[in-house]
Amino acid sequence: AVADGVNVAGEIYNIETQVTKEGGKVLKGQVEKREKLTRAKRWEQQDEDKAYSAKKLDTEIVNPSQIRTVIRTFRDKLPEIFPDRTDSDNEFQVPKTLIFAKTDSHADDIINIVREEFDEGNNFCKKVTFSTAKGVKKITFGKDDKREVSDDLLVEGEDPKTTLADFRNAYYPRIAVTVDMIATGTDVKALECLLFMRDVKSKGYFEQMKGRGTRTLDHDTLKKVSSAAKTKKVRYVLIDAIGVTKSLKTASRPPVTKPSVTFKDLAMEVVMGSSDTDTVSSLAGRLARIDHQLRPEQKKEIEEKTGGVSLTQLTKDLFAAVDGEKIEQKALEITGQKEGTNPGDAAREQAQQQLVTAAAKPLTGALVNHIVETCKKNLQTIDHHTIDVLLGAGWDTSATEAPKNTQDFESYLRDHKDELTALTIYFDQPQRRQEVTFAQIQEVFDHLRANAPHLAPLHVWQSYARLDELDGKATPLSELTALVALIRRASGIDAKLTPFADTVRRNYRDWILRKNAGQPMDPAQIAWLELIRDHITTSFHLERSDLDYAPFDAQGGLGKMHQLFGVQMDALIEELNLELVA
Repeated sequence: AVADGVNVAGEIYNIETQVTKEGGKVLKGQVEKREKLTRAKRWEQQDEDKAYSAKKLDTEIVNPSQIRTVIRTFRDKLPEIFPDRTDSDNEFQVPKTLIFAKTDSHADDIINIVREEFDEGNNFCKKVTFSTAKGVKKITFGKDDKREVSDDLLVEGEDPKTTLADFRNAYYPRIAVTVDMIATGTDVKALECLLFMRDVKSKGYFEQMKGRGTRTLDHDTLKKVSSAAKTKKVRYVLIDAIGVTKSLKTASRPPVTKPSVTFKDLAMEVVMGSSDTDTVSSLAGRLARIDHQLRPEQKKEIEEKTGGVSLTQLTKDLFAAVDGEKIEQKALEITGQKEGTNPGDAAREQAQQQLVTAAAKPLTGALVNHIVETCKKNLQTIDHHTIDVLLGAGWDTSATEAPKNTQDFESYLRDHKDELTALTIYFDQPQRRQEVTFAQIQEVFDHLRANAPHLAPLHVWQSYARLDELDGKATPLSELTALVALIRRASGIDAKLTPFADTVRRNYRDWILRKNAGQPMDPAQIAWLELIRDHITTSFHLERSDLDYAPFDAQGGLGKMHQLFGVQMDALIEELNLELVA
């Protein structure tokens, strides 16, 4: 991302674990299985050890240790990544963070572990993605044990729009987890941290996802949701826990009367001609349950194989084929009898056979095998054996952004030092730096913003701070004071980046000690000199005319200073300008 007045720059922080990189191994024996959608668990016997690759994580395999290792490292490293985020009680405040998960099930796992590792309640971390569990069809019993599949939706959980609004405008949640709901089209300007726990293959989509963190935000607005923020939003951090920055870019259950018989056996019985009510109704019930567990793209694949018949429609047709009223009507058609007469059991058996055959026409052996394989893909194995190990966590070592930013900044200043007065003084006549005015610094700032927005002072500050190993709490008061400190650093006046306010206060302290060693000043004079010190901290230079404006006017202005210091007033102003910005 590029700092351009609308967007802030981004930095990359890597978290790499062994399982994330290499995968793991599920040992033979009793192995826990879990359905992705319902999260229902069961245990199965596994006859041999099975290794899995990193690509199968959170799709076919769930390794709680891997998720926990990433989240725990994220928690522990946050004070390093955001070193200035302690509140008035000296407690670290988690910046607004968005975690990108692979699936709804993965998101639920992440949320549970985040709440445990941060030891926070439900409000601290929430999901802001629509759960596919909300689209489960409701199957009920009607008169005479008739099965009716309704289109009523079972809606569970919180309204995602409300959660998203809270994430944008309120203190809680601090962390939101999403699959893709707010990847595009939604501004959450207070976002300062993006944690990727899923890879993204589309370059355009990845840029849109990163774009959730790039929006600028002024200090006052940021503080409304992140009270510990010391400045306006100056950057965002992309925490890569999956290698996303390095990868190539380009609920009622239906009746089942044969629960011990596998789906494949039931389906193949019907394919081979079985039409008894128990077999067909059990198959329809299994298909209804499977339909709820499939992803949209999987349902589409099945429709392509059936010639356009969905599993939902197939389920309805099979239920209808063993419906007593429809069988009776069909039997009357076969015998040519009128309604109210008895067609006989033989006709009813023939009618049911015809109805089931017609309903099951899309069902073939190939389709049954495809459904079985698809369902296997939707089962996750829970790996309790492979304990994850942190391989490393730190700023992206492959990135050269920090030194490049500082080099570009210094080159820019030198290239334009002959046309901007402040730069001419700092680079060619540093002994005159006390003459640099607020307007001259503003001129440099405006020139940067217009011609090199990627070198915005607060962004370059982060690069120098990292190179100079600056204490994260030493933050500039504003972009202009940051710019003065950066110019001093780039021109060689300061060997290490130092906040301008610290420079002024240190110089004032040394100066006042020397002054008081000769002729001590009274408290009224000291108070006035501290006003001048604070003015220079933000305005870089004191003019005689400044005494007619705030904060001096409220204390008596020019007349008061003359009263306090007499004929030495002008010489004192010149001396302070010289000493405090030295």
